[in-house]
Amino acid sequence: MPSANYRSLLRTPGAAAFFLPASFGRVGVAMTGLGIVWLVHSRTGTFATAGLVGGAFAVSEALAAPQLARLVDRFGQTRVLPPALLGHAVAVAVLVSLVTAGACDALLVAGGALAGAGAPQLGAMSAARWAALLRPGRAAELPTAFALESVSNAVGYLVGPASVSALAAAGHALTGTVLAASVSVTGGLVLAAQRGSAPAPAADGAAHIHEKPSLFRGESLVPMGLLMGLNLAIGVFFGAMQVSVTAFVMAHGAPGAAAPVFAVSNCSGLLAGWLYGLRRWRAAPPVHLPAATGALLLGTLLLLTVDSPVGLGVVVVLTGATVPPLLALFSVLTESVVHQSVLTQAFSWLGSASAAGSAVAAALSGWAVDSLGPRGGFAVAAAAAAALTLQSLAGLRLPRTPQPAGGTPVTRRPGRRRPRRRSAADAGTPSRPR
Repeated sequence: MPSANYRSLLRTPGAAAFFLPASFGRVGVAMTGLGIVWLVHSRTGTFATAGLVGGAFAVSEALAAPQLARLVDRFGQTRVLPPALLGHAVAVAVLVSLVTAGACDALLVAGGALAGAGAPQLGAMSAARWAALLRPGRAAELPTAFALESVSNAVGYLVGPASVSALAAAGHALTGTVLAASVSVTGGLVLAAQRGSAPAPAADGAAHIHEKPSLFRGESLVPMGLLMGLNLAIGVFFGAMQVSVTAFVMAHGAPGAAAPVFAVSNCSGLLAGWLYGLRRWRAAPPVHLPAATGALLLGTLLLLTVDSPVGLGVVVVLTGATVPPLLALFSVLTESVVHQSVLTQAFSWLGSASAAGSAVAAALSGWAVDSLGPRGGFAVAAAAAAALTLQSLAGLRLPRTPQPAGGTPVTRRPGRRRPRRRSAADAGTPSRPR
């Protein structure tokens, strides 16, 4: 079979119809958190309150996302997404009303939490659609699809925050928040309208499911624990880099260099993610994982040696280039070890783990920078990269849950298998999937 490429992938019936609106909506998702911070600051004049409201939004989103994904897996995207989007729009409208009315900090924090609880998880839903679309006969193209997802995510977080910051700098913070919600809701509604590519709800096949799948019990416990650890560590890396790069350029008297450094990192990541998905790799994804995390570790160790913003910009080309391939690998491994009926939940839990790591790292690296200087923050990033590398070595033994063409995964327990003695009554009788 010829090497898969993005053009043939998007020509798959129904693929572009769900991928493009999901990508559009993700720009709005990427804008929302920062837009709320700018909005609250523009009205209150304090970053302390803005940070509290933005933090409430992020924590609420991380906690609520897996619960929303559970409903999506059970009842389907087309039934759950529209009311969830309506709730998110109403919550953002409530928050905007509270801010413009000059409400107290407690109400603003509550409004931020309410808006975060309904934030649409369009990335997880798009990834689940790729798995449902390609798994029956084109599973070898899943790494390409997930690489495309990682590129879309990187574009969203490059365009979204820059757009909302530009609007806020021009004195239109309110417009930025409203635009963010509008883009999210519009993209989500168009995605929900694509019924043909939506994964079948678990409720529709309840009569055929003999054992209720679970992410954190039985055979899924070890692989999900490993994947949660990997995403927690990558979140720590993200959070530490945001604080440390900013502190480094300020310590060198070049605060304006922060934006170019982040842009260089993001652009190298976009290129690397795009190139990673262009070819069909012979080695299995668990083999790629230590190579990618090792490259990230090397880059973060080099950060400890740089002594100028220019040198920093050179090194972040390497660290930035490793991130999208890593995110694609995480998605590939998740799809291979998780029952299809709980796949959206799995993607959402991993996103929540990354968000939690980023939040913890922001505080931890801030303390490290205050105590040891910018290199202290880079040391936190290096520790996260080391943890990623060690966990990736464990990923070489990650048990796999193959997804047959029939659609119902047949799980396989890790470790040595013992042959099953079959009776005469069993002869010719196919075993049912567990």
